[in-house]
Amino acid sequence: MSKSVELITIEHVSKKFNGKVVLNDFSTTLKTGEIVGLIGRSGAGKSVILHMLRGSTEYAPDTGRVLYHVNRCCTCGNIDLPFEGKPCSKCGGDTQVETVDYWSLPEHDPLREEIRGRIAIMLQRTFALFGDKSVIENVLEAIDERTPKRVEKAISLLEFVNMAHRTMHIARDLSGGEKQRIVMARQLAKDPLFFLADEPTGTLDPYTAEIVHNKLVEYVKEHNICMMFASHWPEAIDRMADRAYWLDAGEVKMEGEPKPITEKFMEGYHFEKGQIGNVGQPIIRLDNAEKHFFSVVRGVVKAVDGVTFNVDEREVFAIIGYSGAGKTTTSRMIAGMSPATEGKVEVRIGDDWVDMSKDGVAGKGRATPYIGVLHQEYTLYPFDTVLQNLSTCIGVNMPAELAKMKAIQVLISVGFDKKDVNRILEAYPDTLSVGECQRIAFAQVLIKEPRIVILDEPTGTMDPITKVIVAKSVLRARETLGETFVVVSHDMDFVQNCCDRAAFMQNGKVVAIGKPDDIIKQFDLRGSDDEDIQKEQE
Repeated sequence: MSKSVELITIEHVSKKFNGKVVLNDFSTTLKTGEIVGLIGRSGAGKSVILHMLRGSTEYAPDTGRVLYHVNRCCTCGNIDLPFEGKPCSKCGGDTQVETVDYWSLPEHDPLREEIRGRIAIMLQRTFALFGDKSVIENVLEAIDERTPKRVEKAISLLEFVNMAHRTMHIARDLSGGEKQRIVMARQLAKDPLFFLADEPTGTLDPYTAEIVHNKLVEYVKEHNICMMFASHWPEAIDRMADRAYWLDAGEVKMEGEPKPITEKFMEGYHFEKGQIGNVGQPIIRLDNAEKHFFSVVRGVVKAVDGVTFNVDEREVFAIIGYSGAGKTTTSRMIAGMSPATEGKVEVRIGDDWVDMSKDGVAGKGRATPYIGVLHQEYTLYPFDTVLQNLSTCIGVNMPAELAKMKAIQVLISVGFDKKDVNRILEAYPDTLSVGECQRIAFAQVLIKEPRIVILDEPTGTMDPITKVIVAKSVLRARETLGETFVVVSHDMDFVQNCCDRAAFMQNGKVVAIGKPDDIIKQFDLRGSDDEDIQKEQE
């Protein structure tokens, strides 16, 4: 490996949104071959730093500088790692080391565009794939058509992220974990000098998360680039980071070796075991339910293959398993969003059992209006305030004062502090952190007071304290409103301490149902070695 040189210098950057300081006087450096981790609660300023480094216009620093150190070719203008005297990797020409003050350049300056083009980023819960195209086509889209041996490069990237066995699969049919790895391959296709990642493994099962961790570290070290990533997961910081920063309300609270920082961050985190509620009679039942579809390339695909179980009224029921097991498809069948091709999926409304495979409003099951869904890839209306997102935008018709009162109640229930609620109500989603937006999306579901709530990865990008608050919100809604919850999650802490029962899915089938503690222990869902990971993914 070449000697370590400085790639990025961040000098005393600060940023405000709507008069609120979201980042205050942050400074650091990133060197070749180095990985820096950011940890902190939602809204701490982690994503602000990443978007500032990415060059997103709305995240330009109010004060301070972001300096990129690069080798620039005197002949073709290509940029490389800043190793003095090293010839251009593109044309072999002479290069010179330049320090670029990124935010001092005009918005469409060619050098600024060149640097931005060499920055790879993986965002929270944003897969950004062409859903109707195959996996290989998605990767090819990210590779310049003039690149020699373009197809070979795409296949090599898929092999690197352990997705070669999905080469011809259609992107929309992939699991969340598989999509995340295709996103990684697309980003690596840029031949990045700088890699940024915002909660890259927050919604992944432990096995897939370990694959992503390993591959990110491997790429950074082998290619001698630098990486900065943000995570709420101490395990991710410990596993990947060489150095870490703990941020709180835009301020650096602690910096240094990862382990002492994550241990300090987790002090006081306590997830109390929830008690099984006073459940009623079955309200959801699946009887040999199947979801098969036909692909020209793959033939018949058995996404869900003969699933049978009941969920009782007021129960918090988890569906767990590795990426691609059929969890999300099963939850969509219950919601009437993806009707079963065989078997039965029924939901009880009052005394009537409704077949969710039969068309209702907009081609969905007739019980869909009674079901609230928090999707893994949720969206908020960016040009409307949070209050509007919680009222008029989702079709809740009530007097303005009542709507505001309900919105305040539901925001507090999902973990917002009372003193911050009025500010949050007037804010626009783009000015809030991803973790805050996730809680607002959860509030959108709860404000309608549905009979059944389906949560797909509800806590993946939440900090530990917020997860406790959300868990309590779920249990409170169960007790006070009589709501039933179906939770699809890879967060074993949440499942273990919030859910009454868990169904473990594998290859489209339910292979075990029982108490979360027993299921988690039986299938070793807190981690394994690389050989087991590889076997499961293949």
